Amino acid sequence: MEQVVATAILDAKGVVAGWSEGARRLTGYAAEEVVGRAVAEFLAEEAPAGAVTARAGAVLVRHRDGHPVSLFVRAYDLLGADGGRTGFVVAAEGPEGPEQTLAGRAFQQASMSMSVFDTRHRYLRLNDAACRVLGVSQTELIGRYYPDTVEEAEHSSGFLHHLRQVAETGRPVHYESFSRAPAGNREHAWNIEMWPVRDGADGLVGVALAAFDSTEQFWARARLALLNEAAATIGTTLDVVHTAEELIELMVPRFADFASVDLLDWVLGTEEPPVSLGEDADHVELRRVAHGSRTEGTPEAAVPLGEKDFYPPSSPPARALRAGRAVLSGTDDPEFGRWVAERNSRGPAGRPYREGAHSMLAVPLRARGTTLGVAVGVRMGSPEPYAEDDAVLAEELASRAAVCIDNARRFCRERSTALALQHSLLPRGLPGQAAVEVAHRYLPCGSLAGIGGDWFDVIPLAGSRVALVVGDVVGHGIPSSATMGRLRTAVRALADVDLPPDELLTHLDDLVTHLTDTVGDDVGELGATCLYAVYDPVSRRLDLAAAGHPAPALVLPDGTVRLVEMTAGPPLGVGGLPFEATELRLPEGSVVALYTDGLVEDRDRDVDHSTAEFCRALGARVGSLEALADTVLKAVLPENPGDDVALLLARTRALGADRVATWDVLPDPAEVAATRQAVIEQLAAWELEETAFVTELVVSELVTNAIRYGAPPIQLRLIRDRTLICEVSDGSSTSPHLRRAHAFDEGGRGLMLVAQLTQRWGSRQTASGKTIWAEQSLTPPVR
Repeated sequence: MEQVVATAILDAKGVVAGWSEGARRLTGYAAEEVVGRAVAEFLAEEAPAGAVTARAGAVLVRHRDGHPVSLFVRAYDLLGADGGRTGFVVAAEGPEGPEQTLAGRAFQQASMSMSVFDTRHRYLRLNDAACRVLGVSQTELIGRYYPDTVEEAEHSSGFLHHLRQVAETGRPVHYESFSRAPAGNREHAWNIEMWPVRDGADGLVGVALAAFDSTEQFWARARLALLNEAAATIGTTLDVVHTAEELIELMVPRFADFASVDLLDWVLGTEEPPVSLGEDADHVELRRVAHGSRTEGTPEAAVPLGEKDFYPPSSPPARALRAGRAVLSGTDDPEFGRWVAERNSRGPAGRPYREGAHSMLAVPLRARGTTLGVAVGVRMGSPEPYAEDDAVLAEELASRAAVCIDNARRFCRERSTALALQHSLLPRGLPGQAAVEVAHRYLPCGSLAGIGGDWFDVIPLAGSRVALVVGDVVGHGIPSSATMGRLRTAVRALADVDLPPDELLTHLDDLVTHLTDTVGDDVGELGATCLYAVYDPVSRRLDLAAAGHPAPALVLPDGTVRLVEMTAGPPLGVGGLPFEATELRLPEGSVVALYTDGLVEDRDRDVDHSTAEFCRALGARVGSLEALADTVLKAVLPENPGDDVALLLARTRALGADRVATWDVLPDPAEVAATRQAVIEQLAAWELEETAFVTELVVSELVTNAIRYGAPPIQLRLIRDRTLICEVSDGSSTSPHLRRAHAFDEGGRGLMLVAQLTQRWGSRQTASGKTIWAEQSLTPPVR
């Protein structure tokens, strides 16, 4: 049987007829002061209607000394001899005293903070953990209105808002809060669960809550977020000082109230690192490259940017440099006091801003086994001192920043050779594809001017097509090589958009003009040319356009050699003038020869004579395309060419009708099923039944989209090449967009499925609309 704290006997009219010792302890009233009086006289407020009906609930009693006491009461009927009710026995549980039930003890001894409020947001009950967090006893809070017990703050308002929400709606609430506990000066993260408390009649009589201190989890997430941000924001440029500034921006104010980065002098130059830091010296000498603080202008800094700083061997920064790890220091460390005093002496104007400095963390900047400098963080306004977990985080941040600083240092020291090599290197192997067989040669000139800006490329495109590119940036050395690298990258990016040759050169010309105008680039001054061609093995069509570049030569299967008649537009960067495209139909086995002007032009050679020799050499009967490339260079070039030479030979192939299937599709949804069946039959004829499931799904999605969102005419084409290519063309120029459908969306997953099931997919604009394509690998997966 449950043991109660206090009992009282009431007659049928609510007059007190009996009063226990426990009741006296709870209320302060002796029996002679209560018996014979109506119980309502001792209530601080009228009992809730729900509690009266249920004969159970929380009531607020006025203590004899005047303060309210919240009690949870239950009323039991007293029956006479005739079975009629003659009165009530009221049992009350008070806010104090040892718990007598297992559930009560579990509540009181729970490790998380738990409390109960009535529907008017007054404390009814708190466990020991809640009292420790609040720093007050349960007696001081019972019966008090929550806002009267806390300071006005954002987290207090949020707590009261959720308390009211549960009391008004009767629905539980879960939320997170970040605040300082009243009983301490440390900020805590709280994971709070609030739920309604109901009586036996399902009436809402209170709100209970449990608050879990999730501070460690919160800070772990915050540290992880800081590290992720560091990876994205530190090292965005190859500049030593800017990288140090990025580290400061990350540290202040989330990790430090003041932070600085000092580097060894050699890091800012081009010298090699010294053998040692000079541990025997009377001080460590570094140069301030970046600092920042919560206060605008960083008045705490005693060392101006760009000036040298001197750390005694016993100072935390010097110790961190020698130890190669983070060093924590605070007010209990004499060296910290000396460091602050030295700062105050060196920069007296910042003394008021250094007041309250209580914790310091110095971490070395080390990369690839080399010490570059030291980063220092100081806390003044933040009450919490640095701890070991902060040191671990600081070392990780410093490690990432140090690698970026070292990368920038190496770039500055080696940019001449690294940049020239990086941008002048051409692809060693060109991607395999079925449209053409290629052979290429690149010969740098032997002059002291250095490597120039010639380049070539072979770019696979959708539908088994291929782009052939050759370009030339006039001049030599780093400027032309760097420009060549940028133009080659831009051509690849534009080719991925699948633009026609003349449009691609227009965009490339705009890019060069933009670079010249905004960056002060000297592309226009140096001069740049380019030839871009696209070959389609299905139609055997070659589309090409040139920007100030020599026209290619064409070798037909019968051995006939001629230069392609085309209009070469202006060089790149001139702007405002159009580029014209030329279209050719080539027999299978034709050889297209693209080259730079260094092959036929030289101050000591006649261009027409060299071009004629070039055409004669192309007509030579040799065994392979590689041999033909060697023959051409040997026949045309002098012993010491005065300019770079790039030569790209491409022998065309053709995809016959047996490898291409085409269907015209009526703009009717009923056509989708018939189209799928035709595709299945074609795959069976090609003995590609294993691809039927995916292909059927891809065809269904693409054809359905074309019927639903496109415009006639609609055409489906399958190409059996090294991959199986599905193309759906329609008359609309609107490009598709891959989007992620939401859980209850009825559509929007078609292209997502296509992207997941195929090797790659995309779209390209055509003269009459657009084409959506998807490729499947025909190579069986390795098991």
